[in-house]
Amino acid sequence: MSAHVKDMTHGSPARLITGFALPLMLGNVFQQLYTTVDTAIVGQFAGIEALAALGAADWLNWMALGIVTGFTGGFSIPIAQRFGAGDLHGLRKAVGMSALLGAVIAVLLTLAFQLAARPVLLLLNTPANVLGQAVVYLRVMFGGLCIVMFYNVLASLLRALGDGRTPLVAMIIACAINVGLDLLFVAVFHWGVGGAAAATVIAQAFSALFCLFAVRRLPMLHMTREALRPDRAVSGTLVRLGAPMALQNAIIAVGGMGVQYVINGFGFVFVAGFTATNKLYGLLEIAATSFGFAMATFTGQNLGAGQLERIKRGLRASAIIGVLTALCIGGVMAAAGRWILALFVSASSVDAPAVLDVAYRYLCVMCAALSVLYLLYVYRSALQGMGDTVIPMISGIVELIMRLSVAWLLPLAIGQDGVYYAEIAAWAGATALLASAYYVRIRRLERRNAAGGPLI
Repeated sequence: MSAHVKDMTHGSPARLITGFALPLMLGNVFQQLYTTVDTAIVGQFAGIEALAALGAADWLNWMALGIVTGFTGGFSIPIAQRFGAGDLHGLRKAVGMSALLGAVIAVLLTLAFQLAARPVLLLLNTPANVLGQAVVYLRVMFGGLCIVMFYNVLASLLRALGDGRTPLVAMIIACAINVGLDLLFVAVFHWGVGGAAAATVIAQAFSALFCLFAVRRLPMLHMTREALRPDRAVSGTLVRLGAPMALQNAIIAVGGMGVQYVINGFGFVFVAGFTATNKLYGLLEIAATSFGFAMATFTGQNLGAGQLERIKRGLRASAIIGVLTALCIGGVMAAAGRWILALFVSASSVDAPAVLDVAYRYLCVMCAALSVLYLLYVYRSALQGMGDTVIPMISGIVELIMRLSVAWLLPLAIGQDGVYYAEIAAWAGATALLASAYYVRIRRLERRNAAGGPLI
C-alpha cells in the first residue's frame, strides 16, 4: 500500500480531517494561483477588453468543469466506501467503471459545449467588443475537456483513498508549467486569451500524467480484465451518485449565467471589475473546498466502517475549523484586496479606477459572509460522503433561485451594487437546506444501525 493512502476510520477526526485538508489547500492554492496568473497576465498584457472576455466566458466554462467534477466526485463516493469496508474487489470494480464512464462523458461534453459556446454567449448579451475573444477562449478550453476529465477521475480516486499529497504535487507542477506558458504565449507571443487557455490545458495534461503514475504504483488498483468489463449495476450506481452532483453544478452555473446577463448589461467596465473579483473567489474558497473533500472522504470511509459517531464528531470539527478559517481569510483579503485586485488591471487604462472600485466593493461583500460558504461545503460534503447526492442537487436549485432573484430584483431598488449580494443569498439558502438534511439523514442512519440494517 502506498504511504500516501490514509485510513480515516481510526484516530482523531479533527486531526485527520485537518491533516488531509492541508495538502488539498496547498494544491488549491497552486490551482488558483495559475488561474489568477492567467487573469493577471491577460489583464496586464492583453488589456481590459480581454479581461472582460474572460469574465464573459467564466460561467459557461465553469459549467463544463462543474459537470466533470460533479461526475468524478460522485464516482469517488463508492470508492471511499469500499476502501473503508476493506472490499478490494468492489474497489477495483468501481475504479474500472469510473474510468470507462469518464471517457464516454468527456467525449459527449466536448461535442456539446463546442456547439453551445457562441450561441450561449450571444444569449447572455455579451458585449460585442469582447464576444470574439470569449469564443476563442472557450473553444480552446472545451478542446481540453477530455484532459480535464482524465485528471479529475484520477485525483478524485486518490482523494477517496485518503491521498491528498499526490494531487498537491500535481498542482504544483501544473502551476509552474502554466505560469511559464502564460508568459510565453500571452506576454511574448501575444496570443491573448487563446494563449492563456492553451497554457491551462497543457498544464492540466502534465498534472493528469503525474496522478496516473501515482495510481499505477498502488497494488490495490492493479486492474484486471474483469474489473474493466462493463458492469450495469456498478455503472448504474456511479451514474446515480455522479449525475445529481453534475446537475447540481450545472444548475449553479445557470444561476451564475443569469447573473452574468445582468452584469453584461452594465457595460464592459463593470464586467471587468466583476471578473477581477471572481478570479479571487477561488482564493476565498480554497480552504472550503479542501475541507469539503476531506469531509466527503472521512464520511465515506467511516460510513463503510459503520462508525456513525465518528462522522458526527468529524462534522463538528470541520464546521468549527471552517468558520475560524473563513474569518481569517475574509479579514486578510478585505484588508489587502484593493492591492491584489490592482494586479489584474493595467494601470495605463483610463478605466482602471472604475474597474477597481467595482471589484473591491464586490470583494468586501463576499468576505463579510465567507463563513456561510464554508458551512455550505462542510454539510454538502458530509451528505455526499453518506451517498446522498440528491439533496445537494436540490441545494443547487435553491442557489439558482436565490441568486437570480437577488440579481434581478435588488438592483431595481439600490442600483447595480445589488448584484453583489446575489452570491451571498445563494450561499445562505443552500446552507439552510443542507444543514437540515444532514441532521435528518444522520438520525435516520442511527435508527437503521440500531435495528441492525445495512448502512451502505
